[in-house]
Amino acid sequence: MRNSDIFNESKIYMPGGVNSPVRAYVGLDVDPPVIKKGIGAHVFDEDGKEYVDFISAWGPMILGHCDEDVVKAIKDTVEDAISFGAPTDLELKLAKHICTTIDNVDMIRMVNSGTEATMSAVKVARGCTKRDKIIKFAGCYHGHFDGFLVEAGSGVLTSNIPGSPGVPKGSIENTLIAQYNDIGSVKELFEKYPEDIAAVIIEPIAGNMGVIPAKQKFLEDLRELCTKHGTILIFDEVMTGFRVAYKGAQSLYGIKPDLSTFAKIMGGGLPSGAYGGRRDLMEQLTPMGPVYQAGTMSGSPIVMAAGYATVTKLYNNPHYYDYMDKIAEKLQKEAEEVAKEKGLPLVINRRVNMMTMFFNEGGEVTNYKQAKACDTKLYGRFFEHMLKGGMFMSPSQFEAMFIGVKHTEEDIEKFIDLARKF
Repeated sequence: MRNSDIFNESKIYMPGGVNSPVRAYVGLDVDPPVIKKGIGAHVFDEDGKEYVDFISAWGPMILGHCDEDVVKAIKDTVEDAISFGAPTDLELKLAKHICTTIDNVDMIRMVNSGTEATMSAVKVARGCTKRDKIIKFAGCYHGHFDGFLVEAGSGVLTSNIPGSPGVPKGSIENTLIAQYNDIGSVKELFEKYPEDIAAVIIEPIAGNMGVIPAKQKFLEDLRELCTKHGTILIFDEVMTGFRVAYKGAQSLYGIKPDLSTFAKIMGGGLPSGAYGGRRDLMEQLTPMGPVYQAGTMSGSPIVMAAGYATVTKLYNNPHYYDYMDKIAEKLQKEAEEVAKEKGLPLVINRRVNMMTMFFNEGGEVTNYKQAKACDTKLYGRFFEHMLKGGMFMSPSQFEAMFIGVKHTEEDIEKFIDLARKF
């Protein structure tokens, strides 16, 4: 079947024809390509068209599609194990590797998604502090847990949904909203609720209102405030963990969170997640402590095998990060030059191998308000032009582009040549 036939028939059986909203290309004049296979930094649709892939499965395909070591690990495992709902040596191997190579993770618990990881980390924080309120930042997306769906960025922002129907007011009454990169807004909340805030959760490099890195002083002050008030600081590194650096964004900033969440890369592209951090906090989880969290499929052997193959390969090849930074820098600089030639108001936010192209007359984009003020219609036109030319990138300006190990200078040159024709 062709792309269009598959997508149209899918609408009969799946809402919008998709299993995650951003895939539906809402508001665009093109249908989403239906992807059949991926090799390295390229994907191929059902019509046989080839694309350079800058989505990378929304981040996890850092080693490229079907990396030979990851595929071997999956094949070797699946011959003997799919799922047991019981302890395995594979989950120990991955847990031990992460705890001994990531500075701020003493203990870790595996789950099945980023959403599970973030909601569970908040539960630990509430259980340990005996407090109910949390602070999140406008534009940061931490999954579709009810308590996070307030000014949540990502697909909520793209679809213009005010929070989300189906979320009771009671589910969000303990969620406080601060402004990203504005420590004053955080201080105001602590002044109002000095002994009520269990946790502050933040993407240290936001990737769901477009890529917006936190400012160094902002994160330093945030750490200080949390320590002062006995509040748990949670870094949501679902997107940035193992990507912007092996040890995540926290290693770039030199900030120590109390808990961290991971997903995407740590499962080698298979459904996965984890949360971990200080031993005294993690020991509050059942069966050691009173905070209950469980998951039948957590620690699935196939996922653990794929994850272990991925993170150990990244750990053993630190030069990968320098390479990805170099390739991403080439794309950024040359795209900025093209935009200048064309008189287009392009602002590119980048941190290592993550970036977003904002079409913004106002210049720098450092928070949710500025991201929302960008010209999304112009971005949509740009996206359609690039897609038709064989560049697979986010249909939403409020998402990230990802550069991986298998991207080449030739891939970047093709991107720039096509952009110049826009």
